Amino acid sequence: MKKKWLNRILITVVILSLVTVSLVSWTPAIRDSNRQVIEESIASLEQVSLGGIEQHILIRGQNKNNPVLLFLHGGPGYPQISFARKFQSKLEKDFVVVQWDQRGSGKSYSRQVPEDSMNREQFISDTIELVEHLSKQFDQEKIYLAGHSWGSDLGVRAVSKRPDLFYAYIGIGQVVHSEKQEQISYEYVYSMAAADGNKKALEDLEEIGFPPYADHEKDVMVQRKWLRRYDGVEVNVNTMREIVLGILFSPEYTWLDGIRFIRGNYFTRETMFNDIKDVNMLEDYPVLPVPVYFMAGRQDYNTPSELVKQYYNQLDAPIKEFFWFENSAHDPHFEEPEKFAELMGYILNETRRSK
Repeated sequence: MKKKWLNRILITVVILSLVTVSLVSWTPAIRDSNRQVIEESIASLEQVSLGGIEQHILIRGQNKNNPVLLFLHGGPGYPQISFARKFQSKLEKDFVVVQWDQRGSGKSYSRQVPEDSMNREQFISDTIELVEHLSKQFDQEKIYLAGHSWGSDLGVRAVSKRPDLFYAYIGIGQVVHSEKQEQISYEYVYSMAAADGNKKALEDLEEIGFPPYADHEKDVMVQRKWLRRYDGVEVNVNTMREIVLGILFSPEYTWLDGIRFIRGNYFTRETMFNDIKDVNMLEDYPVLPVPVYFMAGRQDYNTPSELVKQYYNQLDAPIKEFFWFENSAHDPHFEEPEKFAELMGYILNETRRSK
């Protein structure tokens, strides 16, 4: 009898421990080759109030005095805190790397986020407020800003509005022109399906028709399903799988954060999808007053790289460079992380020389 009670107690303790762990998020300390915590390093999960809403950031770097690099994630509603650490260890040597779950996304989702605050202008304001917060926290005059996909739309607008806050802007999977990118993407996947003899794909694509779409949100999702099938979104990584693994096993995300991720993804899509389909960087932002660096996947047909190259050729910026990632599609910083880290080191040296 005593043994049975002891077993029950042990099982209860294990279950309670697992539940407790699932409710507490943290990020591992940064250690040297001898497994000792690096003295000047920083590794923290923090909350910051932006636009009156508590939002979450992950901060990691081997030296807290290094320049700050802030990532703006894509989507909207596709945050990276749950899995980004896996891909950024080399970046942490040269930068204090900041990942941010934006308003209404991931760890920053809550029912208290007003629907009418889910608009581009509020996100730009949140971005600038966060940059000012980081500059003050780390006593730095400026920071580096990297925008991916939707985050690149946000990034261009933020650096244009407040260039005094940034050493450089890095566009990854850069959004350039909403209508043109959908047309190029459609033509690519249609041609691939035709060459493959994929009748189902051709039927779906013919049903939604050539962009602009009648039902933009629904039809884009249909086209993207087949675009993924033909490697136009990701080649060497599956970020959704990384997110799921991160939710299950990453200390940065609890299981409750996983629920927030799912709810936030739907919430963000419902409130913002129509607000972000009017992008035309070619006309609206022909000049950017900071150094600009584009990272483009050769196989990217989600935000087609040929449009990014066109924007680069037309763009007026004090310094500008364009880098191809031959083995990547839409996520070169995840698909080829070592090359991305090397290029960020190059950008750091170049901007230091130009000061």
